[in-house]
Amino acid sequence: MVKKEITSSAKLKKELEEAKAELASRNKKLKLSVKTEAKKKVDKKKAEAKKKEEAKKKAEAKKKADKKKAVAKKKAEAKKKVDKKKAEAKKKEEAKKKAEEAKKKEEEAKKKEEEAKRTYEEELEEQLTEDEIKNFAIDKTDMDKLVNRVTEMIASYATNGILQNILWRKLKLSSRDGSRLALKLEKLGNITREKILENGRWTYLLLIKKIPISTISIENAPCLVCPVEGKCSTDGEISPKTCVYIEDWVLTELKTKKRHETN
Repeated sequence: MVKKEITSSAKLKKELEEAKAELASRNKKLKLSVKTEAKKKVDKKKAEAKKKEEAKKKAEAKKKADKKKAVAKKKAEAKKKVDKKKAEAKKKEEAKKKAEEAKKKEEEAKKKEEEAKRTYEEELEEQLTEDEIKNFAIDKTDMDKLVNRVTEMIASYATNGILQNILWRKLKLSSRDGSRLALKLEKLGNITREKILENGRWTYLLLIKKIPISTISIENAPCLVCPVEGKCSTDGEISPKTCVYIEDWVLTELKTKKRHETN
């Protein structure tokens, strides 16, 4: 009976120790579990914090990158504007250069055209003084008579005028003498010269301006030596209306004028 009690006490003690050990084990496991959970929570918080930090860093990095991109974009746009301005300036410069070249070519063409239009008379006007032109004379020629004759011939063409080369051929004058004579007549105020293009060449149309007073036409007038000039009147027996001498004289003058014009 005693032995049985001792066995039960030992067993109880053992069970108690086992219970203590199990409790200690559970406590240990519980502590470990608590530590693990705490650690997990800490790790989770750290992970979240790290994640937030990384996200923050990424956001800041992205922000910086976007800022750099924006700056780069602005620089690119500014460069583009500068390049555009340079291109426009270059284009304007080229256009200006082309315009200047075109103007230069136009001026050269105009100059060539003007040179092509220049006549021998224009060259003479530059070379000779007004006195030299007015005092021009042809050897062994009565210049007063020649001037009067040429003026009368030009006057006979009235407002139509006559080309100077045709007139010089009629008078059998050289181009050199004819040109000087035309300038002389213009300086004297007898004619005007109109520059025209004739058969692809520039020449002058001579037009009457003023016919000089001449006594040649009345030198042979019968009235100057008429013996009955004192009895002559428009309504008398002796009258210019019926005078045969005047009639003959007028017909002679007309024939002479026509002969000059033909020559």
